[in-house]
Amino acid sequence: MGARLKQVRAGISISSPPESRIRWSNPVHLLAFGLGSGAVPKAPGTAGTLAAIPLYLLMQPLSGGLYLLLTASLFLLGIWLCGRTSRDLELQDPAGIVWDEWVGLLVTLWLAPAGLSWLCAGFLLFRFFDVLKPWPIGWLDRQVKGGVGIMLDDLVAGIYGFAVLQTALWLLERGGAG
Repeated sequence: MGARLKQVRAGISISSPPESRIRWSNPVHLLAFGLGSGAVPKAPGTAGTLAAIPLYLLMQPLSGGLYLLLTASLFLLGIWLCGRTSRDLELQDPAGIVWDEWVGLLVTLWLAPAGLSWLCAGFLLFRFFDVLKPWPIGWLDRQVKGGVGIMLDDLVAGIYGFAVLQTALWLLERGGAG
């Protein structure tokens, strides 16, 4: 009884559905849910990816190396944030956890030229690969569990988006130079 009272006082009830166990006052949950962007009822991954754009705009002027170092740090932090939040909610990979989308978009947009068209292309490419889940993204999503699993499939979707975006940039530059 004492443990149950402690949980009820903390705002968490054992009998509540897992999604209602989100504690917005907990910075771990708040960050894992993309500052609340993942709490939308429809398309939380898309909403979370959109919410990552201001962070990208802050990071975009950084050198490529510093941008990559910061993104790698956010990935490592995300393993812990997402793993901890999914354990707290007692769910494998809750749709509302969107920190992984934030990092995936940052990976796609690494070294992208400034401009709305490149930002939109990167957004669409990342969402395409994140939703479609071509090999090995779908396999990683199903097989790798915990915080690593939550983060890893979006990292690979981000790498796929990055590869397509950089290939398009290379082709455009090559076509313009000839």
